[in-house]
Amino acid sequence: MNASADAAALARAHAQALALRGQIDYHNHRYYVLDAPEVPDAEYDLLFRELQALEAQFPELLIADSPTQSVGGRVLEALTPAPHRVPMLSIRTETDIEDSGAVKFDTYVRSELGVDTGLESEAPPVEYTAELKFDGLAINLRYEHGILVLAATRGDGETGEDVTSNVRTIRCIPLRLRTGIRPAPEVLEVRGEIYINRNDFDALNETQGAAGEKLFVNPRNAAAGCIRQLDSRITARRPLSFFAYGTGETTGWSLPARHSEVLDAFAAWGFPVNGDRAVVQGADGLIAYHRRIGALRNTLPFDIDGVVYKVNSLALQRQLGFRSREPRWAVAHKYPAQEAMTEVLDIEVQVGRTGAITPVARLKPVFVGGVTVTNATLHNEDEVRRKDIHIGDTVVVRRAGDVIPEVVRVLAERRPAGARAFAMPVTCPSCGSAVRRDADEAVARCTAGLYCPAQRKQALLHFASRRALDIDGLGEKIVDQLVDSGMLRTPADLFRLDVAGLAALERMGEKAAANLMQAIDGCRDTTLARFVYALGIRNVGESTARDLAVHFRELDALMKADEQRLQQVSDVGPVVAQSAAAFFAEQHNRDVIAELVKAGITFAPMATPKKTAPGVAGKTFVLTGTLPTLTRDEAKACIEAKGGKVSGSVSKKTHYVVAGAEAGSKLIKAQELGVAVLDEGALLALIET
Repeated sequence: MNASADAAALARAHAQALALRGQIDYHNHRYYVLDAPEVPDAEYDLLFRELQALEAQFPELLIADSPTQSVGGRVLEALTPAPHRVPMLSIRTETDIEDSGAVKFDTYVRSELGVDTGLESEAPPVEYTAELKFDGLAINLRYEHGILVLAATRGDGETGEDVTSNVRTIRCIPLRLRTGIRPAPEVLEVRGEIYINRNDFDALNETQGAAGEKLFVNPRNAAAGCIRQLDSRITARRPLSFFAYGTGETTGWSLPARHSEVLDAFAAWGFPVNGDRAVVQGADGLIAYHRRIGALRNTLPFDIDGVVYKVNSLALQRQLGFRSREPRWAVAHKYPAQEAMTEVLDIEVQVGRTGAITPVARLKPVFVGGVTVTNATLHNEDEVRRKDIHIGDTVVVRRAGDVIPEVVRVLAERRPAGARAFAMPVTCPSCGSAVRRDADEAVARCTAGLYCPAQRKQALLHFASRRALDIDGLGEKIVDQLVDSGMLRTPADLFRLDVAGLAALERMGEKAAANLMQAIDGCRDTTLARFVYALGIRNVGESTARDLAVHFRELDALMKADEQRLQQVSDVGPVVAQSAAAFFAEQHNRDVIAELVKAGITFAPMATPKKTAPGVAGKTFVLTGTLPTLTRDEAKACIEAKGGKVSGSVSKKTHYVVAGAEAGSKLIKAQELGVAVLDEGALLALIET
């Protein structure tokens, strides 16, 4: 066959492949998304095999988003990290499972929006989108120009795992957006839940059992395990499904005015969107929806553990903003959790990082909520008394999702003659120091502070955690050995360790010891926000630590601040101010901080507090890679505080790309387009101009 004939044959094959893909995509959508197939399986299989044969004959026709590429086949070496351009935030859970839970949320939203007049008739109700809260695995799907290029798990909210090969095998997730109604954006990140229907889960476990393989505990764990498989061929055989419910990064799409319209757009692009969603008005609408879904809960083909309320207007969502790492405009409203009956074998106490003494029920093992439960928190002494829990009692235990199990009630009629009442210890079980309970608190606490081994270990683990000083390799077992041997009493002692001492620890060779010492040395250069968070001040979380650092800018200024000055910081109230002031008033805390500074802890300079910076205002920045001291959120906040804008993608309109370690395709594109590239130092210099 001559060259012209070859070209003609390839052209015909290309047209035929396009037609086949269009037909198969159409039937996939009808079957997996709409649940309304038009052709029998045999006819669908013929189309599929025809496309497979055509792509085998003409390999140049094979493309990544072909339906034939959704059957699996690649074994991954490992799951690689996948940073989220827009963090995957968690949603606050309303623990009040009654109607008042919906009323609380509506009242809060109205108050925040300034429409809580006290006279309901004077202000229109807030419009909400109400949706099911699926019990599955959260996933972020990234499409570029309509093609699926990345699928990532939630991970810690900022970085997930790349599971693209496995997600491609889920037939209801489009590999290419359907653009018959609306064009595909340049970038579209769709977030949703991967789940397994209960019937499919039962069938899967039957197959597992027949093959002599391990059974899955519950549908949620099965879905997560299937997605995190290293062999996508195994994932392809699992009955996974998906529902879309939110967005991540978007570029080239003018978002509609309402969240419900975003969901409608998802459906038009070919995504499964659950049909039990509703747009409702005010608290009454939320209550009615919660009751309706509650009545349907046991008849649904998949597991849910509640519903989700979201303010429907995207403009109002932006106005409400976020509280720490949670949106103020959304809440999850749970249903009564699954319950089971068991016995209390003993009641012990645990000492937490802040010295809190928490009673814990040791239970006769019981299967509830998809797992075997052996412990349940009793919260505090008052809770034990209120519920009248005795050692030896038969109790009802409740567990929902990943929530810590709790004792719901005691079956007093089953109490044995030898049942014993619980007594809170007067001395700490870890260090023997006195236990004290303040009059205005429900929690009893060990008074030893950093001298208590239990608190010491937890305080050190917190100090080394990823969002604090981020000392890679300093895990629980190593901290246990270091504390128990007397080598480590305060965080400052970390910087007195040496390779020889570490190498002498159990299961710690010289290479691992050298790596840990390198990690410890590397954490000396940090930010004031990370350092304040690392100190473990009671009631001071990551967000509050950042606010304190931005406000005071210098460690000495923060340590000298009294409660009145502390309350001048945004979102710092009397409780936080009292905790921070008390912490810095303690001489042993000041001594530890002084030792840390003496050990060489230094802080990156803070940006000059101006409304705008001439070199930043009105400019568009793109962040890529890992910066030496600033997190991506911190860098973004600095830029936005000076009037700049942070974008997720590089274009001709980008003014600067800020590149750190392991910068990827964004840096390459910036160089191709001639966009100015800055390192962290240059960015800080620009901000301070």
